[in-house]
Amino acid sequence: MFHKIRCLHQRGILITLHCFEYGERKPAPELEKYCNKVYYYERQTSLLNQFSTLPYNVASRIDPRLKERLMEDEYPILFEVLHTCYLLHDPDLKTRRKFFRHSNIEHEYFRELAKAESSFLKKMYLAMEARKLQRFEKQITHAEGILAVSEQDLAYFQKTYPQTPSVYLPSFHPFDELQCKPGKGDYILYHGNLSVPENHVAALWLTDHVFSRLRHRVVIAGLNPQPSLIARLKAYGHIELRENCSGEEMQQLISDAQVHCLYTAQATGLKLKLLNVLYSGRFVLANTAMLAGTSLREACELCNSPQEYIRAIEAAFTKELSAELIEKRKAILAPMNNGPKTDLLIQLIN
Repeated sequence: MFHKIRCLHQRGILITLHCFEYGERKPAPELEKYCNKVYYYERQTSLLNQFSTLPYNVASRIDPRLKERLMEDEYPILFEVLHTCYLLHDPDLKTRRKFFRHSNIEHEYFRELAKAESSFLKKMYLAMEARKLQRFEKQITHAEGILAVSEQDLAYFQKTYPQTPSVYLPSFHPFDELQCKPGKGDYILYHGNLSVPENHVAALWLTDHVFSRLRHRVVIAGLNPQPSLIARLKAYGHIELRENCSGEEMQQLISDAQVHCLYTAQATGLKLKLLNVLYSGRFVLANTAMLAGTSLREACELCNSPQEYIRAIEAAFTKELSAELIEKRKAILAPMNNGPKTDLLIQLIN
């Protein structure tokens, strides 16, 4: 979303940003460079919101000041993800141009998180939230349009809500051009927020079925790895864990790696890490679920079994990323570039 704001600002669009702060998500002065106005609201994280008929992620983001400020003008409103959509059906905003931007089919995403969660209480919460999100999702029929991040999700919205126009608009990202390093690296990388069950499960699967059977150096990097992953990696001298790297350190790891191993059991949304490694990394291996709903198959080596990952990794270490391969990837990624997406978004809003 930050890069969407950045790109709209570059085209002269004036943006009023309304956002909720909680935990480590504090006011960010950098946003003042790109937004005409920035308003912050405290997320209401009381346990009482767990008992609301609304999804917790929606109920905790209700603030009367938000509606008051939205009614101060007649500008179009972009609701970013389902969690922000409490006011989408408000009668006082009936005449406004409103668009819904999603990042996942939220109830499917939460169901998959519940499957991957080991804590019984967290599993129950995620399953309950999934049911509430599925009921609440009908609110998006009050939008003038739905902006889908993947072709797969576009098909879901078109089938489920045929009366509301849906448009394919892939995620925005930091890269205004390819930044892939030619040449060759000497390690394999898996990265992600390791506190998220989806990424934790992926790191364990790759470790047990792929990385443990290799001699090449492996780096697993990400935020807040769970104790079970830390313990598992201690058994392997060739696998290094990098915890809580800065943004600059992580980007350096991505640029210098020879091989990026991407794996997920959840075919939901568009994985931003996929775009990141394609725009700034060398050889990329990904499974079918990771590529679901994208046209990026040609830019990656498709691997679904441990044997396929191992063979592809060994083959990648015999190659260098050439200028010819970079040009080929540039052509494949052209539909994912920020420029055409910005043009389409401005056209829709206007």
